[in-house]
Amino acid sequence: MAVAPTMKNERKTYSDQEIQEIVRSEGIRLIQLQFVDIHGIPKQMTVHADMISKVLNNEIMLDGSSIEGFRSIETSDMFFFPDKRTFQILPWLCGGVKTVRFMCDIHNCDGTPFEGCPRNNLKRVIAQAEKLGFIYNVGPELEFFLFKKDSNGMPLLETQDKAGYYELAPDDLGEEVRVKVVETLENLGFNIEASHHEVAPGQHEIDFMYSDALITADNVINFKSVVRRIASDYGLHATFMPKPIAGINGSGMHCNQSLSNIDGKNVFLDEKQNYQLSQNCMYYIGGLLKYIREICIVTNPTVNSYKRLVPGYEAPVYIAWSPSNRSALIRIPAKRGNSTRIELRSPDPSCNPYLAFAAMLTAGLEGVENKILPPEPTMLNIYHLDQEERRQRDIDSLPGSLNEALQEFKNSSIAKKAFTEHIFEQIIIAKEKEWDSYRMTVSPWEIEKYASRI
Repeated sequence: MAVAPTMKNERKTYSDQEIQEIVRSEGIRLIQLQFVDIHGIPKQMTVHADMISKVLNNEIMLDGSSIEGFRSIETSDMFFFPDKRTFQILPWLCGGVKTVRFMCDIHNCDGTPFEGCPRNNLKRVIAQAEKLGFIYNVGPELEFFLFKKDSNGMPLLETQDKAGYYELAPDDLGEEVRVKVVETLENLGFNIEASHHEVAPGQHEIDFMYSDALITADNVINFKSVVRRIASDYGLHATFMPKPIAGINGSGMHCNQSLSNIDGKNVFLDEKQNYQLSQNCMYYIGGLLKYIREICIVTNPTVNSYKRLVPGYEAPVYIAWSPSNRSALIRIPAKRGNSTRIELRSPDPSCNPYLAFAAMLTAGLEGVENKILPPEPTMLNIYHLDQEERRQRDIDSLPGSLNEALQEFKNSSIAKKAFTEHIFEQIIIAKEKEWDSYRMTVSPWEIEKYASRI
């Protein structure tokens, strides 16, 4: 659970001269230029620090045909456009030398933003929100598992502890790892709010402060990289897989969201309305609930995502909202004032945050612009309702499989607003390929179930 924010994450904008002076004075040897592919997998090119002027002038090229979902071999030349606000000295040595990192946008060879770059796409959607007078803030809660490794360094499905929710050491053997992760993240400029052991054995959560969506998406990518790096230092494997072990809770990425105006005032708060939620907040909830099935392919993008979204393990399954009820898809955390927000509980940490945030914002804004009111809040524990009781209350369910989510996405008008045509088409291509691979795979369960009986 995220702690109510006290101050907003901010970034310093460095001048070219400041960056060059830091590189020189700190003895920096390497520069990492990072971006993500259509799946949200981090990619990077490393260049020598002597190339800093070319880096800052956007002269470093990449081969877009080598990145899934980017360019064909005929039009493969592309350029890194580093975001100078993300300039950072890494708190560890890379190959024994000091290194700096930029998060980058990818541009075409004519200098225009590449329409297939997930970061560019999120910036486009954020700009649309700003035209309406809104700043989109997100505070994610990422859960992950720590597993042991075998003698060859390969991950095992064996946790290093048997602890549970909020357990203390010595039962919580991951505490030392979390402390080191927190220390490293703070050295990278993160404002950490809380860390604790989660419900399942070997499962953990570290929450960092909310910020605007672009900063937060960058932070999600960096957070996952840091967690994996520190876990490896301790001989463990960190995974953000939504459901690595059957029969126990999976890992989610609950997304706390709010809109503020240009002056920073939270527009979800209205102390005179029910639950102190403004009409814009209600419309935002209405948009999310209406379109959530259509954007599940990006908030829950893997075959494994839908092994988590099943009844019985605290994951949200049913499309409803509540001022407090955690069985609903959207709940309203109790804190008010500038901390007023809604929490969408379905996303998981396998998602590409740039795509997921763009989709959620587009759906929410569609609700605001078209004044889409949500249904009445659900106060009952939805998990205890049978199918007929849910039908009577018009409570629908999230897609039950990647294929079902894919079909919803293909026919979605809101998805076409959330993404460029290039990204929309590439998501379909990638997920059709993933589903075909899955459905043609013969699983150990099938062998065990049928081989000796049929």
